[in-house]
Amino acid sequence: MLNANKQAKLLDALKKYSKKYLNSNLTELDESGTRLMINSFLMDVLGYAPIEEIKTEYMIKGTYADYVVQLGGTRHFLVEVKALSLNLAPAHLRQAINYGANEGIYWALLTNGRNFEFYRITVNNTVEHTKVFAFDFTDATQLKKHIDLLQYLHKDSVVKKGLDFLWNKCCALEPANVAGILYTPNVLNIIRKSLKERYNHKFSDDEIKASIDKIVFEAINLEKVNHIKIKASKKKINEKPSTAPAPDQTFIEQREELLTAVQEDGAGSVAG
Repeated sequence: MLNANKQAKLLDALKKYSKKYLNSNLTELDESGTRLMINSFLMDVLGYAPIEEIKTEYMIKGTYADYVVQLGGTRHFLVEVKALSLNLAPAHLRQAINYGANEGIYWALLTNGRNFEFYRITVNNTVEHTKVFAFDFTDATQLKKHIDLLQYLHKDSVVKKGLDFLWNKCCALEPANVAGILYTPNVLNIIRKSLKERYNHKFSDDEIKASIDKIVFEAINLEKVNHIKIKASKKKINEKPSTAPAPDQTFIEQREELLTAVQEDGAGSVAG
């Protein structure tokens, strides 16, 4: 959602946050001190404006969520903060999920300033949640690889429905969804052709499906998986329709000799 320049700025801001707050001197920081860290994270890293876009101590059904991030009056996600000195626990998550479900806010960020867990809340007959991603920002060498997902929480992405795009991406890559695609005719044909080329044997759909069943339902050793590269056909751009190749010099000479022989043979027959 963010272009390369904005992603670079996001990475730089995240590095500054990590350097400033995630050091050994702050390991015993309490919840109020951790909130100061999250203020900085929401403003300096994710780009939200204080007061107008970051609502603190947001009342929900007689209790309070630490933060609700909103743009143009639309509440996009809530933030539940725990002390830096604490590890995030299931009880903390239940609190955040209940806040969101009661207020109709379908995204929740749970954090202690170093660990960040982002959840999607769904309400049907029951309240359910899905962990979309989780980061530990204490390792500065790993910050760059987190940007691909963290960018969807940035203000510039959220205003362009980045959270909807993130959820759609998450649903698309659900194992159950991908497993269903494995059984489609197009995929079965690709598998069949690949097996035929490698093992010179024809396999039925039922045989291939039985193998896919094992992939889906049984654990396999991923170290033994051989990645097969499919060769793409090479096509020249703006290539003119092919024409018959010009005969080479040898062929021309042979044709002339043959014609001469036929002519001489015909002349001899007339004379006889």
